[in-house]
Amino acid sequence: MRQCSPAIEGKGNHIMQIALWIVNVVLAIAFLMAGGTKLTRSRETLRTTGMAWVDDFSAGVIKLIASAEILGALGLVLPLATGIAPILTPLAAVGLAITMVGAVAVHLRRKEAPTPAVVLGVLAVVSAVLGFLVVLG
Repeated sequence: MRQCSPAIEGKGNHIMQIALWIVNVVLAIAFLMAGGTKLTRSRETLRTTGMAWVDDFSAGVIKLIASAEILGALGLVLPLATGIAPILTPLAAVGLAITMVGAVAVHLRRKEAPTPAVVLGVLAVVSAVLGFLVVLG
């Protein structure tokens, strides 16, 4: 694990950085798995595995959602890990939170339980707040 950069040193910031890493790794795994599933499986296969919402979207839109989830997952980890443009980490979290707002809306419209999207959305907001605190100091 990388040490805190000089701009974010201090015990409080170090604890926030650890919390950010934990939240981001969990989120990244979840979104890589979800996005990877949507990207590699057909619309019909997704439907039979419980993703009935795919009936509301074209195959292209489903792949676009999957790509956004995968890019967001990478954005949660890579900028912070490499130190290259770390501001992209909280911005990726904001993007994923917005994506989850859309997911909640779709599930509510379909009268389906939105719980997974709500949980991921809340975690994405937590990641964004922690990320901005850590990166901006």
